[in-house]
Amino acid sequence: MNIVAIRETVVPIKSEIRNAYIDFSQMTVSVVALVTDVVRDGRRVIGFGFNSNGRYAPSGLLRERFIPRLKNAASTALTDESGGNLDPFRVWNVLMTNEKPGGHGERSVAVGVIDMAVWDAVAKIAGVPLYRLLAERYHNGKADHTVFVYAAGGYYYPGKDESALKAEVQGYLDQGYSAVKIKIGAAPLATDLSRIEAVLKLLQRPDQLAVDANGRFDLATAIEYARALEPYGLRWYEEPGDPLDFALQAELSKIYKPPMATGENLFSMQDARNLIRYAGMRADRDILQFDCALSYGLVEYLRILEMLKEHGWSPRRCIPHGGHQMSLNIAAGLGLGGNESYPTVFKPFNGFADGIPVEDSFVRMPDLPGIGFEAKNELYAVMKSLVADYS
Repeated sequence: MNIVAIRETVVPIKSEIRNAYIDFSQMTVSVVALVTDVVRDGRRVIGFGFNSNGRYAPSGLLRERFIPRLKNAASTALTDESGGNLDPFRVWNVLMTNEKPGGHGERSVAVGVIDMAVWDAVAKIAGVPLYRLLAERYHNGKADHTVFVYAAGGYYYPGKDESALKAEVQGYLDQGYSAVKIKIGAAPLATDLSRIEAVLKLLQRPDQLAVDANGRFDLATAIEYARALEPYGLRWYEEPGDPLDFALQAELSKIYKPPMATGENLFSMQDARNLIRYAGMRADRDILQFDCALSYGLVEYLRILEMLKEHGWSPRRCIPHGGHQMSLNIAAGLGLGGNESYPTVFKPFNGFADGIPVEDSFVRMPDLPGIGFEAKNELYAVMKSLVADYS
């Protein structure tokens, strides 16, 4: 088989929402289409990928460095032993040729976009949903056919008061979510506590609510929030400090006993390993949020899972950031603890397959070859436009 074309475009997902650190007024996403010469069920196999929100489209890196490497590689350097399908590990090695270790930055995002498209193509060529392919290859054939998802929202927004926040959260509950997350850290502590209490009035239990500071706090502020939050018994307290400040996280773990979560802004196995080694993370309660679409893709995520196993962590402690179908397939196929979901923001890259309801914060997997983008009409329309001449 051969790759006959690779296309990339930039799609805006800008909005007026903001968290404690950034606003999303200029946010963009790269979308990649990887066209093969393989035909299945009368249709050419095309793999699609994109990067998660929070990091801008790595268009320059893709067009100037990584896409040319794939185009210049011999097909035998990209395919498996049979020559009939892509080998994601060989593709990854080609992408990372002449790349020095460390300093992962936006490079990991660009590779993650292509990696997603590769795995989509691999599963389509195999004729199976990606989650089933992953279960067969890496999880003894055991797949979860429903996946836990929580509704991530509660962003700060101009003119958004507590009544609007409650209406937003009630909307998530009405859609079938029983676990939600809101932002903290962009308002005074007293205001954030009032927002938390307003949301808790809508929930049956406090552990249905998680909060996310998006790395905003120094140690003193992180501790101040920790002491105020602990009595509530929330689901988790997320990313209180800079994601690379492992000392802050370790100090906080001595003070805050309920679960904490972090990892969405760590983009390599090495960084993930340092988190486990030095940040005081607790394998019996804390949540790890590494996002394959931002961290060199599923090839690297598999290395992260192997590292976690060596350190005594269950994959059930992993609930990836990003709210996309790629992580949903990984969660189902590799036995993770769930996946983030964005019911109302970052369209059309948010959400999962059309017509499949969320029930008590669980969603069923669609029975489609690949990642399943074709079951999400608004997103698939964007992807198809990249390759209209091949459809």
